Amino acid sequence: MKKGILFITFYLLGYFASSQVEEQPMDSIAEKMIIIEGDSIMYHSIPLDEVYVFSKLKFPTYREKLRYYILRRKTIKVFPYAKMAAERLSELNDSLSDIKKKRHRKRYTKEVQKYIEGEFSDELKKMTRTEGQILIKLIYRQTGKTAFGLVKELRSGWRAFWYSTTAKMFKISLKEEFKPELVQEDYLIEDILQRAFASTRLERQKSALDFSYLDLENKWGSKKRDGD
Repeated sequence: MKKGILFITFYLLGYFASSQVEEQPMDSIAEKMIIIEGDSIMYHSIPLDEVYVFSKLKFPTYREKLRYYILRRKTIKVFPYAKMAAERLSELNDSLSDIKKKRHRKRYTKEVQKYIEGEFSDELKKMTRTEGQILIKLIYRQTGKTAFGLVKELRSGWRAFWYSTTAKMFKISLKEEFKPELVQEDYLIEDILQRAFASTRLERQKSALDFSYLDLENKWGSKKRDGD
């Protein structure tokens, strides 16, 4: 009895399947399907994140190798703060778009600015000069704006001037940009980030800048020699 029921079931399934195939040309059906281990998915393609195959780290000298690893330690340390700054800026802009009155926008901006200062100030005080400069570059990478420009937006041009002057006392420029296509150290920072993203050591956040890591690797990668 069970065999008879199974036979009828498979027969009906086969009938309906053949009927659907007859209604549409096989080429049309195949174009809409992707076969994965025997399963059919009705899509032309499956969207995937970019995956880079990294070459083995190589450097011309031990000194260059040491420089890279010091830069990696500092970059991984400060990137979360640049990421957080970009997220706070995005949240601020989204909120300001809903606030119409100028004085309300100004008041809200000040509140957010004080919150950001409270969130960052203690940690920023612990950073070295080079860590601070890397952070300035990464803020530009994540927001597309210099730290000077962001301070100017959040407060006033006068405040931004004094922030910049104070930073210069410690040899840090708030107007520093991130240019991995022109500056080798910036390329190394980007290389560090991409490898850290791939290993999930850092949480990925897309850059606000328009550049291709593959193009950077083609330009600068040949300068890395000797093993990791």
